[in-house]
Amino acid sequence: MQTICSGIMVFGVMQMAWAETAAPVAAQKPYVVKSPNGDRVDPYYWLRDDKRQAPEVLSYLNAENKYYQDYAAKYAELNKQLSAEIIGRVKQDDSAVPAIKGDYSYYSRFETGKQYPIYARKPKAGGAEQIMLDVNKMAEGKDFYQVSNYQVSPNQQLLAYAEDTTGRRNYTLKIRDLRTGQDLPDTLTGMDASLAWSADSQSLFYIEKDKQTLLGNKVKRHQLGQDNSKDELLYEEKDTSFYMGVGNSGDDQYVVIWLGSTVSNEMLVLKSDDKSGKFRTVAPRQRDFKYDIEHMGNRWVIRTDWNAPNYRLMTVADDQIGDRARWQELLAHDPKVFIESFQLFKDYIAVNVRNDGLNKVQVMPWADLKKARYIDSGEAAYVAYTNVNYQQDTEWLRYSYTSLTTPSSIYEMNMRTGEKRLLKEQEVLGGFDKNNYQTERVWATASDGTKIPVSLLYKKGLKKDGTAPLYQYAYGSYGSSSSPSFKAPVLSLVDRGFVYAIAHIRGGQEMGRHWYEDGKLLNKINTFTDFIAVTDYLVAEKYAAKDKVFAMGGSAGGLLMGAIANMAPEKYRGILAHVPFVDVVTTMLDESIPLTTNEFDEWGNPKQKAFYDYMLSYSPYDQVKKQAYPAMLVTTGLHDSQVQYFEPAKWVAKLRTHKTDNNPLLFRTNMEAGHGGKSGRFSRLNEIADEYAFVLSLLAQP
Repeated sequence: MQTICSGIMVFGVMQMAWAETAAPVAAQKPYVVKSPNGDRVDPYYWLRDDKRQAPEVLSYLNAENKYYQDYAAKYAELNKQLSAEIIGRVKQDDSAVPAIKGDYSYYSRFETGKQYPIYARKPKAGGAEQIMLDVNKMAEGKDFYQVSNYQVSPNQQLLAYAEDTTGRRNYTLKIRDLRTGQDLPDTLTGMDASLAWSADSQSLFYIEKDKQTLLGNKVKRHQLGQDNSKDELLYEEKDTSFYMGVGNSGDDQYVVIWLGSTVSNEMLVLKSDDKSGKFRTVAPRQRDFKYDIEHMGNRWVIRTDWNAPNYRLMTVADDQIGDRARWQELLAHDPKVFIESFQLFKDYIAVNVRNDGLNKVQVMPWADLKKARYIDSGEAAYVAYTNVNYQQDTEWLRYSYTSLTTPSSIYEMNMRTGEKRLLKEQEVLGGFDKNNYQTERVWATASDGTKIPVSLLYKKGLKKDGTAPLYQYAYGSYGSSSSPSFKAPVLSLVDRGFVYAIAHIRGGQEMGRHWYEDGKLLNKINTFTDFIAVTDYLVAEKYAAKDKVFAMGGSAGGLLMGAIANMAPEKYRGILAHVPFVDVVTTMLDESIPLTTNEFDEWGNPKQKAFYDYMLSYSPYDQVKKQAYPAMLVTTGLHDSQVQYFEPAKWVAKLRTHKTDNNPLLFRTNMEAGHGGKSGRFSRLNEIADEYAFVLSLLAQP
């Protein structure tokens, strides 16, 4: 590779231009993907290697990484500047607000220069800090390391935790004696991250995963000190369309098994001090019936969509579970208010709701639930949500508040008097002043006339003259809502004149359950056309220049990126697709992959012709065509268990043979990570800097 004697100025940093090497070209080896509704030839199916060891596959991925690195060398100085800028906003020796449970206050903290958190506690009565887990030490010598869950035993002497050393979400459960700081011999491998304790702190409830699909399907009880082979099987789930979780109720009186699919779920409970009993169902599963539960006193409070698309709250006594006909209504259904979750207190109930697409907290006294109050806010777009509240016998509710201009803040509010205390606002370094920024909520009109909410962030004084670059994000699947919360890294774009937009498209639940229903299965196209409509609106209203629009999404949001790349490539200067789900039909035909049977009610079952044809009509991999595509950066993790690496690998390989433009197409595989990317906090921020440098370098090109 030879240098060119000229350079380009990229936002004040001189970058050298390079003569590009030829892009990698993957071999084509026709393979027939069979289906009841028609066979398809996939020339890049060979890129799938479940063991991730095939030399030919690794050679191709490494060649793509080398091609990416050679291209990124053009803007290496800008990348370095952005990385320092983004990391420079982080208060490196930060700590969380302690939460009291039992005799201790628990918290996490970071130390300067360290990648990982330290989990610690202090005696409530006063005393020295006790470090429970120093993840920095535990991660030493490992390319990837993550503690995904930990739970302290009821006697507060033991800590069970789930660690992942590959990024594949296949966990090892360990137990640490907090009196000695040493792990017990008990080690459980091939597990889910969720766990629960027995009341006597001598047994651990856990979920064993199927070795092929990596789906949790067995709940077992492990007696401390006992050989794992003797662990008691308490429940086995035969239906592979259901996910599974296990945990303790908020008052620790029960162990709860959660079983859930897209359209139904079931909850099983067992007293945590019951050493020989069987789990009992709160209400049998039924299609198109969902519920979740929490316990206090001698009754269960239930959030359910039974005759209530936006959910309602109900209750049932401990001795009357098993039949939902015995449920009594607490809070009626409201077609304008979506109930997301709730927390229980002795004299109050706090409910997290979505109203007009915004997260709000509603507080109600048990004495008169009609005397409800919302926690107020003075911003147009924001997020308010209950935080960690271990204690039920208190008047003080802890909640979090954030917006696109307000860093994450933790408050306490007295539910009786309304008094509020700010406990902590996330400190943002680097000269950040929230008064320099403006947030706005606007509404774009979709192709069918539906109004789509959009949250915006930009610097105050922005001239809406159609010259600003736009960075537009969305997700739009699984009923997962994209909240307008503070994201410090994006300031590196906003400070350079960008408008940052979150498109609250259908497929999420921002506007209630119908918003989700209108963006899944045979309505999935709405997700993609909504995103394009938001782009059109922001350009038409002169928030952005039509030739400076960048789109970003990950996972199911990566599917969105693939779809808009095929449907409206001319509207985007660049597209960033992270761990993208782009080979929809082939993946959904293969029930050996973790992301399949659980997802039939989200995407459809392609063994049924109506779904096969519809999914094929938008599947990004299948719809790649001979046309010009925008510049693209695609990322994945070799060990991703959610969206397997070979989906984006095949997609990029096919794009290379079909695209008719000269725009860069870059593909980066993290060879040591999974679905969530690298595990260290600075490593993840460096990946964001990589992305932003790519975007800004494109703007500098004619």
